[in-house]
Amino acid sequence: MIQGGLEAYSCKLAGVDKKLSRSLEQDVVDSLAYSPLDLSTSPVGPLSNTASRRTLIYLILTLNHMYPDYDFSMLRPHHFTKEHGVLAAKQKIDVSLVEASKIWSAEAAEETTLMDSIWNAIDEVMSLDDCEVYSYSPDAEGDPFADTGSIWSFNYFFYNKKQKRILYFSSRCISKLSMDTASSDDGSGEWDSDFVDGMELEG
Repeated sequence: MIQGGLEAYSCKLAGVDKKLSRSLEQDVVDSLAYSPLDLSTSPVGPLSNTASRRTLIYLILTLNHMYPDYDFSMLRPHHFTKEHGVLAAKQKIDVSLVEASKIWSAEAAEETTLMDSIWNAIDEVMSLDDCEVYSYSPDAEGDPFADTGSIWSFNYFFYNKKQKRILYFSSRCISKLSMDTASSDDGSGEWDSDFVDGMELEG
C-alpha cells in the first residue's frame, strides 16, 4: 500500500510558530558558540548566516505541521540533505513511484500520467525552476516514518525563497499485513485528486 502527502505552505510565522522559531534560532546560535567550525557548513548553508538558520527552521516547522503528534524541534542540519537540483529530486521520486504510476495508467481514464499530474501541480504552486530541494531521512525512533509495517519512505521539501513558500512531498510504502493497525491520521493520506492543499505556517 503506497500512501502520500503533498502540502504547500507559505512561510509566514505567527503565534506558536513564531515562538518556536525564536527558540530554535537561539538553540542554533548557542551551538555556534561551542562548535563554530562544525557549523560553518551544513546542508542548509553556514548557520552563521540568518538565511540558513531560517531555512532550517522552515523545514522543522513544516514537519511539525504535517505530523502534529510528533516533535521535530531537536532536528539539526545533519538530518537533512540538499539535493542536486530539482531534476535530481524528480528522478528519485519518479523511480520510487514507478509501480504506482503503472497502476494509475492502467486504471485511470486520464491521458496524463500520474507523475506528470503531480509535477504539473507542484510547478503551478511552486515554480520549480526557482526552488531549492531538501530531503529528510529519519534515523531515530519516534518518527512517523519508522512505524511498524513501513517498507520505505521519502520526504522532500521544495523551497522557493522568492515566493516565501515551501512544499512538502512525502510517500511511504506500507506492508498490507500492517494496514489494519496503521494510523490513518498521521498526515499521509492516500492519493486522491486533491493532493495539493495550500496552507500557511500560522498558529
